[in-house]
Amino acid sequence: ATHSRDGVYLVARPGARPLRVIAGLDDPIGLLWRGTTLYVASVGRVDAFSDLRGTRFHRHREIVAGPVVHGENNDLVRAADGRLLLGITATCDHCAPASPYSGSIVSFRTDGSALRLYAARIRAPFGLAYYPGTSDLFVTMNQRDDLGARTPGDWFALVRPGESWGFPGCYGQGGRVCAGVPKPVAVLDPHAAVGSVVFPGGTAALVAQWQVAKVQQVALTRVGGGFRGSVSPFLTGLEHPLALVLAPDHALLVGDWGTGRIYEVTKVP
Repeated sequence: ATHSRDGVYLVARPGARPLRVIAGLDDPIGLLWRGTTLYVASVGRVDAFSDLRGTRFHRHREIVAGPVVHGENNDLVRAADGRLLLGITATCDHCAPASPYSGSIVSFRTDGSALRLYAARIRAPFGLAYYPGTSDLFVTMNQRDDLGARTPGDWFALVRPGESWGFPGCYGQGGRVCAGVPKPVAVLDPHAAVGSVVFPGGTAALVAQWQVAKVQQVALTRVGGGFRGSVSPFLTGLEHPLALVLAPDHALLVGDWGTGRIYEVTKVP
């Protein structure tokens, strides 16, 4: 099967053989530790795993079923109030989603209860990260793929609770269909397939671009109550960078989907 080796793997140290510690999930993309519990977002579900001994979690429970049947669940992030936020890709490229949770960001408690909509009408919110020391949530957004020469770049955006980003009608072209739709902080490459985002410091973000094989740096400047972003290449030469994680020593770990390798970058902005 195509996803027969999907799972969560433990790499004990650089160069060690990866050991699968969680199996049976389809595309487990979003991983978030909270204390000794690992939350895992995968297609159609969110699970909580705890009591890791050796290479096995001895406690497991599914905390969210769906919330979209067969929906692609992406990154997870913890809010200051303890709730978890999750990005969910729309189940179609450019049609109006049947479920309000398809193409959205949702919020829920750590036991999966009290699920509610955080922001709506986003084709594919993948990376979620808070600007350090604030409640400002930044999100990477994959745009529609059917627009030909009109295809916009993917977006890096500041997303507030209750916002609607206009998918599928608005993709940044302006006019009546985009009236009231927020604007992105920065526009990235077209068809970039943007992935995770991290903040190594307080002045720039790093964004993975899966399809165009690079990690972008977005330098941020405060403008009123928001931000303006300036984009420049940070890391190239990879195949399909997707996951970005900051290690405890502040090094950047880059997961390359195309090669199955994890790279360590010690000099980050």
